Amino acid sequence: MEVSSASWLVIVLAILAANLPFFNDKVFAVVPLKRHPGDPRTVRRKPFWLRLVEMVVLYFAVGAAGFALEARIGTPFPQTWEFYAITACLFIVLAFPGFVVRYLRKHHT
Repeated sequence: MEVSSASWLVIVLAILAANLPFFNDKVFAVVPLKRHPGDPRTVRRKPFWLRLVEMVVLYFAVGAAGFALEARIGTPFPQTWEFYAITACLFIVLAFPGFVVRYLRKHHT
């Protein structure tokens, strides 16, 4: 895989992973939350703190995928704390569309 296509693959993975917690109410888009005991028809909504935990886990998953692609292409570069601070902020910025759709957009019922 070329460097350019690997870079774009990591960027697309980051965009998808950053928005995944906001576009569904399942944990990691796989595990549904338990239903309310009083009314079995109502589905429980995922709390905000759980969405943040998912984002942190997905940030490290995308980072691991990026590191694996970089190691496959050649010798991986050593990273310092600045790299992780910048990429974490970038991951949060990439999650903004999902946050807007989930919390800021008016839902007409």
